[in-house]
Amino acid sequence: MIKPISESTITCPECGHRKTELMPTNCCQFFYECENCQSVLKPETGDCCVYCSYGTVPCPPIQQGSDCCS
Repeated sequence: MIKPISESTITCPECGHRKTELMPTNCCQFFYECENCQSVLKPETGDCCVYCSYGTVPCPPIQQGSDCCS
């Protein structure tokens, strides 16, 4: 099995601020607070986490072919 990429750069849809974060490998991250504008990001409809919605790389479970985070 291919090792998933563990970092993703989240872009805030409110202010455009970008930050590279280390993604959790054992759970979904449903909320993320932008350090620039303090907006709380939530996954878009159909996505399991904020990395799948706003990141440059989807979360590790999705990278490995899982339907959703566990």
